[in-house]
Amino acid sequence: MKDSALSAIQKGSRSTNSLRINPVWVDEKWNLRFVCNLMLVFWDFICQQQCFYLIMTDKNRKNRLPPCYGIIPARYQSTRFPGKPLADILGRPMIWHVFERAKHCTALSSVVLATDDDRIRSAAQALGIPVVMTRTDHPSGTDRVLEAAEKLDLNADAVIVNIQGDEPVLDPAMLTELVNPFSKPNIQVTTLARKINAKEAQNPDLVKVVFAADNRALYFSRSAIPFQRKATAGNCYGHIGIYALRMPALKKFVTLDQSSLEVTEGLEQLRLLENNIPIHIVATERQSIGVDRPEDIDTVAKIISEKRRQDKEQII
Repeated sequence: MKDSALSAIQKGSRSTNSLRINPVWVDEKWNLRFVCNLMLVFWDFICQQQCFYLIMTDKNRKNRLPPCYGIIPARYQSTRFPGKPLADILGRPMIWHVFERAKHCTALSSVVLATDDDRIRSAAQALGIPVVMTRTDHPSGTDRVLEAAEKLDLNADAVIVNIQGDEPVLDPAMLTELVNPFSKPNIQVTTLARKINAKEAQNPDLVKVVFAADNRALYFSRSAIPFQRKATAGNCYGHIGIYALRMPALKKFVTLDQSSLEVTEGLEQLRLLENNIPIHIVATERQSIGVDRPEDIDTVAKIISEKRRQDKEQII
């Protein structure tokens, strides 16, 4: 009887132990389901992140600037100021100051000088400025810029910035403002303008521009435009003669004949407007001073000296 009782107890013990295993088996089953669900949530998260990455990549691709290159056209002959590119400003020729300012624009892949004069070439090379020699028969600086761009074998989607060689106090940030609109594929040509006062508007040497709400240029003139019926209107903009053009627009421009308005005003940008090539105006608060006559040298020299003094004070 004792043996049978002991046997029953042992059987009961084994039965109880087997029952104790069941909760463990159930826990493992639920753990597996939990892990599977967690993996599904993680996979969904990865897929969402991948979609977000693809969307942002596509957006960034659309907003990405094409390659931009700065070209400084320089010729020795000038009616009002012969030899202007080599005019001495604080111990350096003017072209050096322009190049130094332009190369600090991080939006430009490179900056080169385009000239047809050996004196300018020699001076530039001595100062480490890259030079492209061009023909002597170009009717305008824009034609010279195109030849230089073609000699550099720039891509068809490149943006060419025509940097005036007589802007020794050029702010590099202005070049960045100039090329930024090219993240939009419909922009073909850009240029800068700044607000001016009524007195400045009367100066025929300062070209004025009017533009639409979408910043598309409507007209450029040496006259004061728009006409100010009220002295306090304050909506006059002066043109800053720096241009950026996509390669196809640049090539198109040089194939066009001079237009009637271009000849009348003496402004080559009107050739673009008269041939339905839109110019996008970038309004800037920055200002640059060009050198038109020998007496302008002292003005820009003072500005450069003051800028250097301020830079030294910031370092200290």
